[in-house]
Amino acid sequence: MQVLLLEDEPHLGRAVAGALAAQGYGVRWARGLEAAREAFLEGEPDLMILDVRLPEDPDGGFRFAQEVREAGYQGPILFLTARDALEDRVLGLDLGGDDYLVKPFHLEELLARVRALLRRASAVKESRVRLGALEVDLAARAVYVGGKRVDLSLREFALLELFVLHPERVFSPEEVAEKVFGDGERVGAVKVYVHYLRQKLHPQVVRTVPGGYRLGDEP
Repeated sequence: MQVLLLEDEPHLGRAVAGALAAQGYGVRWARGLEAAREAFLEGEPDLMILDVRLPEDPDGGFRFAQEVREAGYQGPILFLTARDALEDRVLGLDLGGDDYLVKPFHLEELLARVRALLRRASAVKESRVRLGALEVDLAARAVYVGGKRVDLSLREFALLELFVLHPERVFSPEEVAEKVFGDGERVGAVKVYVHYLRQKLHPQVVRTVPGGYRLGDEP
């Protein structure tokens, strides 16, 4: 796991970087905004820890978080700051932060929050399935093709979800009807909804194979 740490104060930066490294995390420590931008471009980290107040910008951590979120970064962000006013915490969360730790703090608490954020991030990643240009977010029940969201009905999503969760399995029409419609006799409806998915997503998103249907190899 790679962590990007933005902290200008040398003593605190060394302490946090050392504590993270001792737990097995790879740490890129940036002491200013430009260094943070360069570190980010070297490769997206799994998590970022950002000091809010920097010598060049009193809201530098907030500003950097906003930049990377707008660039598409989806990993967790933890803010470090001495500012504990409610409006500051709200602003940080609104700009894309996931947690907010007020200085001074114990390193044990910081490490616990890092572990919690990474667990949540891992769970979110596991709920997303990517197949070529197709991305299925099982938790949010959302589908994207080439980054653009495609609206599916409840039945269409249930059908797609069945194949996504069992990518190697061939389902007979009767099995699909039972699992999606709760009625093994609705084989005709299965054909209709497979047709809908192919129209909306890709002609090969669900393949017809001997014995029934299966998920396409590369929609």
